[in-house]
Amino acid sequence: MVLSKSTLAVTAMRLVGRLSLKSARRLGSFMGWVAYASNNREAKITRENLALCLPHLSESERERMVKQSLKETGKVATEVCVIWNNNQVPVQHYIRRIEGEELARKALDESKGLLILAPHLGNWEVLGLHLASLGTVTNLYQPPKLAGLDEVIRSGREKSGAHLVPTNAKGVAALLKNLKSNGICGILPDQNPNEDSSGGFAPFFGHSAFTMTLVHKLIQRTGCTAVFAFAKRVEDGFDLIYREAPAEIYSDDQNTSLTALNLGVERLVMEAPEQYQWEYKRFKKVDPQGGERRYQGY
Repeated sequence: MVLSKSTLAVTAMRLVGRLSLKSARRLGSFMGWVAYASNNREAKITRENLALCLPHLSESERERMVKQSLKETGKVATEVCVIWNNNQVPVQHYIRRIEGEELARKALDESKGLLILAPHLGNWEVLGLHLASLGTVTNLYQPPKLAGLDEVIRSGREKSGAHLVPTNAKGVAALLKNLKSNGICGILPDQNPNEDSSGGFAPFFGHSAFTMTLVHKLIQRTGCTAVFAFAKRVEDGFDLIYREAPAEIYSDDQNTSLTALNLGVERLVMEAPEQYQWEYKRFKKVDPQGGERRYQGY
């Protein structure tokens, strides 16, 4: 009998989910090392992004960062298997320290609604589960390419009480409704928008990047408070870090707001640059006002 890719993936996730967090991290680190040693597509993209975004690093420093970043990204995949698989252990069990949470609670106390901006830094899945302890959470969700993984991912992300909505007009309407009701919405702000009408170009680490306008629209339509956050990987668990967004993110001017959004991501990334998902093609879309094509051949 030939097993489908979905069946194999689900089986692998469940097997990894039986490991301790420490063992799972070792496995994830090994997966990242394999990616680096084989110089695969992710390694090449990581190397190019680091050369663009962190040019102050020496070649040897950058190469060490490439290897470490791939290892840290590998850990994300294995960590979530452990955290999603064990329903007897709440996510709070893995949290060692919380810094800046008063920023989030202040927004909720003032009934403004809370928009959490969580880049692909550290383990964003851990942060997403923790947010449900602060209030009613609604997040956008795009089903995976392997349909068989949908139930595993959905149940994992909803185990703390979050509500997932589709990445379409109906889903955005649900985000607006929740924010207006003083709820919490989480956004991954460093993703490339799918539609031209959903984004605009703004500087990111000194280079023009196609940036989502959804955050600007949500703020303008609800008056919510935006807070940057990430779950930083530390010994035996995670530290949750909340940071105030640049004031310009609330500007009526879209370009000003997008620039502030990317600046907030930059500042957060530099708190733990090795834990950022550098293998994402952040500069894939070319700015017609003088941008350059990136990631040639991969």
